Amino acid sequence: MENFTVSALKYRPNSFENVIGQSSITKTLENAIQNNQLPQAMLFCGPRGVGKTTCARILAKQINNSDQILDYSYNIFELDAASNNGVDDIRNLIDQVRIPPQTGHYKVYIIDEVHMLSGQAFNAFLKTLEEPPNYAIFILATTEKHKVIPTILSRCQIYDFKKINIIDIKNHLESIAKKENISYDEDSLFLIASKCDGALRDALSIFDRLVNFTDGNITKDLAYKNLNILDHDTYFKATDLILKNDITNCLVLFNNIINLGFNGQHFIDGLCMHFRDLLISKSSESQNLLEQNINLKNLYIEQSNKVDNNFLLSAITLSEDCSFRYKNSINQRLLTEICLMKLCSINNIELKKKIKILSKLEISNIPSKPYNKVEINDRKLTASIEIEKKSSFKKNIIPKTDISGLSLSSLKAKKYIQSVVLEKKKEEKSSKIKNSKIDQKSLEESWNKFQIKINNSGRKNLASILSISKPELKEKNKIEYTLTNNTSRLELNKNIIELIDFLKKDLTNDNISIEIKINKLKEKQLLYTPIEKYEKLKNINPNIEILRKEFKLNL
Repeated sequence: MENFTVSALKYRPNSFENVIGQSSITKTLENAIQNNQLPQAMLFCGPRGVGKTTCARILAKQINNSDQILDYSYNIFELDAASNNGVDDIRNLIDQVRIPPQTGHYKVYIIDEVHMLSGQAFNAFLKTLEEPPNYAIFILATTEKHKVIPTILSRCQIYDFKKINIIDIKNHLESIAKKENISYDEDSLFLIASKCDGALRDALSIFDRLVNFTDGNITKDLAYKNLNILDHDTYFKATDLILKNDITNCLVLFNNIINLGFNGQHFIDGLCMHFRDLLISKSSESQNLLEQNINLKNLYIEQSNKVDNNFLLSAITLSEDCSFRYKNSINQRLLTEICLMKLCSINNIELKKKIKILSKLEISNIPSKPYNKVEINDRKLTASIEIEKKSSFKKNIIPKTDISGLSLSSLKAKKYIQSVVLEKKKEEKSSKIKNSKIDQKSLEESWNKFQIKINNSGRKNLASILSISKPELKEKNKIEYTLTNNTSRLELNKNIIELIDFLKKDLTNDNISIEIKINKLKEKQLLYTPIEKYEKLKNINPNIEILRKEFKLNL
């Protein structure tokens, strides 16, 4: 079996004339060589697969005026900074720079993925990059220019490579297909070109994959199937259903897309781009922005004539909002279906009002007043929600519901009813709140009960804190308790809920609250000097004085 060479290597350009989509850069480099005005440090930056390393190699070859790159291959040094990013790797390169070329005029150093160099490696490279020998030229390449330190950027002449447009990629694929005797249709090549996001290398990889999949006969249908992409016909059909306000068939279409293995995010993003393409198709001046083959362009122009700009702007806003919320949504399918319903209701005022109600339920935005009746009707789509008036709440009756038809509206309506019932239970609970009258004496008695309980359970520290002062009853069942320091307050706060629950139960009052205050002056009054402590101990046990005199102790 012969060795296979991928197209990206087999058809890699060996001259600036063959480079695709970077004409401004290649022209600049050619003129710089001819006029002998080539800088000694250059930075090639841009997306992946657009020709940065290829142009660096072509430039390195042409600097020495050789058509055979192998003649001067030892004058060209390539360093992959992704795997050689240490300071020692750069020092080895600097040591090589000191040696002049044996043949040719220049030594060219290509450093790929230069943004991967460590901070120390960058610093070691600065001086050499700023003042290189006259025979040394450095070409740095990176996909992330913002990660290259400013001191490096200021020493380089920067060339910004751009993404390659779809038409150029399609034409290049077409020329390769002809050389390889591969049959194709234009739609499939346009599909490959749009899938690769401006990277020619990616396009060639996809092309090789489709050649193997189709056995050298690339068609649009096989390309859609292999690349796992929804075809444009799906979006044209979805738009037609939306314009007809046909919610039922629109949801059926979305269900079929789900069954094919695509998720809602994929579909809604593609639909948003479809609306964008319709919008730019409405003007002859902006139609050039539509990078598609002529047949597909005509389909876009034809459908764009059926809609106005306001519709498309509203549709783009709705689909973009759905895409933004999709990732964090709990029910992603429901979110997409609601979006499709809203799209179908843009040009239908009555339907728009009904979908708005459903949308409120979807985000659990409960109205301040219960609906007497909500009806949603659209061909096969029917749903009704009936809730009794407020009078039913006065009789402690849970509202009745009559929900039928569309399942998603039924689920949301039930959710609304559950929230109303929960609110009703809260009201019933609040009506049973205990509020017995308490006085200072009963408060102190209850407080002492809790203190004794805590002390008997072995929590001596908390019991001591509860005995520092007496609780004071203020207005509206508010209790104030004064402590001498923050440490005691923190300890009491850890157990405050247990204390409040005990007082509420013992005093039959659910409105009790406690506020803890700090009184530093009281703390000073409670503190004893060493002499005062000794006098107090001596009064308790006079033998302490005898002990002090016997051992001649000083206070």
